Amino acid sequence: MLQYYSASLTQYQRLKTKAVSIGDLTLGDNNPIRLQTMTTTDTMDTEATVAQTIRCIEAGAELVRITAPSKREAENLAHIKKAVRAAGFSTPLIADIHFTPNAAEIAARLIEKVRVNPGNYIDKKKFDFIEYTDTEYLAEIERIRDRFTPLVKICKEYGTAMRIGTNHGSLSDRIMSRYGDTPIGMVESAMEFLRIARDESYHQIVLSMKSSNPLVMVQAYRLLIKKMEEEFGECYPLHLGVTEAGDGEDGRIKSAIGIGSLLEDGIGDTIRVSLTEDPEFEIPVCRDIVKRYEQGNEITTENNTPKITLPYDPFHYARRKSFDLKNMGATQVPVVIADLGKAGLITHATLRSVGYDYDAPTDKWNIGEQAADYIFTGSKVPDFALPGTLSVIASPEACRDADPEKCFPIFELAGYTNSSYKHSALNFVMVDCTRPNADEMHLLKALAADKTVAVCLSSTAKNAMQGIRQVAAFMLAEHIYNPIVLITDSHWKTPDEHLIHFATETGALLLDGFGDGICLGYGAGAGMQTAQTQGRTYLPVNDIFQFTNNTAFSILQATRTRISKTEYISCPSCGRTLFDLQETTAKIRAATQHLKGVKIAIMGCIVNGPGEMADADFGYVGSGPGKITLYKNKDIVKRNVPSEVAVDELIQLLKDHGAWV
Repeated sequence: MLQYYSASLTQYQRLKTKAVSIGDLTLGDNNPIRLQTMTTTDTMDTEATVAQTIRCIEAGAELVRITAPSKREAENLAHIKKAVRAAGFSTPLIADIHFTPNAAEIAARLIEKVRVNPGNYIDKKKFDFIEYTDTEYLAEIERIRDRFTPLVKICKEYGTAMRIGTNHGSLSDRIMSRYGDTPIGMVESAMEFLRIARDESYHQIVLSMKSSNPLVMVQAYRLLIKKMEEEFGECYPLHLGVTEAGDGEDGRIKSAIGIGSLLEDGIGDTIRVSLTEDPEFEIPVCRDIVKRYEQGNEITTENNTPKITLPYDPFHYARRKSFDLKNMGATQVPVVIADLGKAGLITHATLRSVGYDYDAPTDKWNIGEQAADYIFTGSKVPDFALPGTLSVIASPEACRDADPEKCFPIFELAGYTNSSYKHSALNFVMVDCTRPNADEMHLLKALAADKTVAVCLSSTAKNAMQGIRQVAAFMLAEHIYNPIVLITDSHWKTPDEHLIHFATETGALLLDGFGDGICLGYGAGAGMQTAQTQGRTYLPVNDIFQFTNNTAFSILQATRTRISKTEYISCPSCGRTLFDLQETTAKIRAATQHLKGVKIAIMGCIVNGPGEMADADFGYVGSGPGKITLYKNKDIVKRNVPSEVAVDELIQLLKDHGAWV
């Protein structure tokens, strides 16, 4: 029997799923987590698609998806497959189908797998709200059965696998009318199709629940597992991905939070990272995400912890209750603590890395939107006046003679209990969640009555996230409402690896409602490699303190717990894309990156918009060659704008609606 949605909440244990054959590849049933990507070329350009497919395979892709928006593209998959096989590659190919059942039925006879989106495979989304009686709703299901069953039978006859891939932004009007724009609506969208397939005794099925919002995505997968377990007593393999994650650091962080949070609980059999970059560059990021779960690297428990009963609902987000302490807890956004313990002498220039730029001639500080709230300085305290919004965390010895309005001590748990010196307003207390024991939990319970204490949770165990979650859940169950600061150290080497580690460990906890502050740092043996390795260029890093500070704010942004910048929902491009997506995304980002809190969707075609940009404030969507349609939320504002002036028109749209600063 599953523990909510996972085999274990205290250690890494893969969720048991059915085995599915895709060509010569087996997915699920404790096979390795498979890596995949999707081509961006025009499917009718056979030579270009074959070349890009081979580049993806050589980069490490174990499955490659190719768009087939119409019968012509579906038929051309035969030529693409033949050329790929002639080049010596047996990697399974997948046809990506949205609106065209006929294309899916053609592709299912030609290649190893088809992907259908239940939100638009049969239904034509009109954003209409229709109230269905139960009888009318059942009639709609029968209509779907009649249209979907032929594909199921073809797949069964030809041994073709299928992914039923729900997207948050493209739920059908029927699902929206009954369930709304919700995770359970996403689950029911897939379950309608899955039940039909099972009725035909067809089981070569993979499922996905994708969203551009990691929180929605994680909840949907958890609910899907629960639903399959309750209804069927078994689970089908799961394909993980965050749609329209974007590019650069933001795309990697958002993907790692959504995918990594699920992988931490043993959920996921194949992953795709949807970056607005060439598809072969997605694979190294995929590899960085999954390698922590590979043979010999598994996250096994390092304490004898029992199964836990969660004192919160893991299927619906609610921030953990905490009391108000200075600028932490209660309804305040999580604080960011910059770890400058290894920075040496703290100067005005040091603080530039964490958002504070000192202007000597005017003796004034310029404070950025991503300025840290605290700096940890270890055994020393800066000897100059700090900006008003910044405070210091240091050892008790360093704080004794420092300004009590600006400097606050940090203690180990037992040390705080026994210390004769405590700050009258704010004390940080470290709790090691690696091997929590009864004595430590007793000391932790005693802190509930101390309204000056913020609890800092960290762990050196491989199952760090699970251990910290267990202690945070204990605090919630025992009504210990002190604010919680999440401490995450990385021991990896490259910027990509650090991003993924920080985002996975910290993001997973934030999505469960834990965390009134975060602090990211580097453990023993950590590095910051920036050179090219095996043809791969890592993200540039000039300043490790700036890197961790920016990463902290990006994690909070991706989990929607603290907004400090513009958010971009950008699709990864495919053969349907109607303009240069990477170039356009860079141009829009350069013009709008100062618009804090505004969400802008940049979609290559009508398949991904307006549905996939359901969470955006404004949308820029390809509607034809060289033509752009602009949206405000889901409403069309301007159609068929020439692409040469479309970015300027988008800026004017932002101004017209008061979003421009």
